Amino acid sequence: MKGIYIINELWQAEDLTREQSIEVQKHATLTYLKENQISAIKLNPLQLKDYYTIPHALLYDLKQHAGIQLDCLVIFSEETIAKFLHSYPARWIRIKSYFNEVQFVEQQTNKQPTSFLDYH
Repeated sequence: MKGIYIINELWQAEDLTREQSIEVQKHATLTYLKENQISAIKLNPLQLKDYYTIPHALLYDLKQHAGIQLDCLVIFSEETIAKFLHSYPARWIRIKSYFNEVQFVEQQTNKQPTSFLDYH
């Protein structure tokens, strides 16, 4: 399967620093990708990171690849993308239309991060 993942570098879990929150998201998401045999792809070869941090940029890149249909979009949790979902519902629907499914890692593992150490 081929997919794309989003890491929200601005989201912060209540008891973690921003850097720890990013690491928790990365670790859990990469583990999920590996366990589910999902190959993360980059649509933009000039993109510095293997993941997207800005949903608007993801939508732009998806539009540049007209007709592309990917297996899944993987996101750590609904909470990490909630602000975008509520602020830009039409864009979210557009993003979702490029994927067969959207997976939230936290829902799949049924494990809430209680501390940074849970992921290290």
